[in-house]
Amino acid sequence: MTMRALVVDPDAPGSLRLGTAPVPRPAPDQLVVEVRHISLNRGEVAFAHRLPAGTVHGYDAAGVVVRPAADGTGPAAGTPVAAFGPGAWAEHLAVTTDAVAAVPEGVALSDAAALPMAGLTALRTLRSRPILGRRVLITGASGGVGRYAVQLAALGGAHVIASVGSPARATGLTALGAHEVVVGLEGIDQPVDLVLDTVGGPQLTAAWALLAPGGDVQAIGWASGEPAVLAPNSLFSLGRAKTITSFGDVADPGPDLSTLLGHVAAGRLSPEIGWQGPWDRIAEAAGALLGRRVAGKAVLKVT
Repeated sequence: MTMRALVVDPDAPGSLRLGTAPVPRPAPDQLVVEVRHISLNRGEVAFAHRLPAGTVHGYDAAGVVVRPAADGTGPAAGTPVAAFGPGAWAEHLAVTTDAVAAVPEGVALSDAAALPMAGLTALRTLRSRPILGRRVLITGASGGVGRYAVQLAALGGAHVIASVGSPARATGLTALGAHEVVVGLEGIDQPVDLVLDTVGGPQLTAAWALLAPGGDVQAIGWASGEPAVLAPNSLFSLGRAKTITSFGDVADPGPDLSTLLGHVAAGRLSPEIGWQGPWDRIAEAAGALLGRRVAGKAVLKVT
């Protein structure tokens, strides 16, 4: 049997098109979700061409459990869930039960679909250091990860500095909790304790120079596509050690997904959706993301 899915096609705009793929066969520890909404992350779209043609792409989805896991774990059939797992951009997704979370009453599935990859990245990187009363710099703050990070950092009691690429990209960040909004790194005249960097390149090296003793740069993206070149001796620092930390922790996402959904249900976290439409408009959505015309996330309805 086959289902409709967004599959990799090197000849399609954004290397993605609506096609067909085999219906997934779940392992004993996997449930099957009938997907209602999916969300795109810019990196997924940008690197889709690297995957084999015909691959069902994507990680973020929300829908309803139609087949519970055979091993008895996880939510029952009929439960609305947010899910994080490969092959999510399809009518049906088989995913391990530790990678889903029940969607609370009152939270739209479109909002739930916008959470997984970007929300988990923001949440887990902010947990890397105590942030209460600390100065936290978030680069690429107008993007999917950035808008969640601004909100969660403010919720955690940080002084939040949101960095954007242009004045037009600053819209709404103060309302989300940013105490300062800057273009590039202009105007930051005091050291920062934690950097969530999604830009890479020269901005990463400039952010490193802004770190206070004991500070950390969490390298979670490289939207610039440019190399980061460190000047001689720039890694030397008196006092407590400064660090650059990579991020790629996607293990056991279910509990953290539940935390994010709880914040949404309580009105403490807003899923910032800058583009919505049916999934047959994938080329338009992908182009908007790659052209940086989306503030926040792009969410597609599985029609």
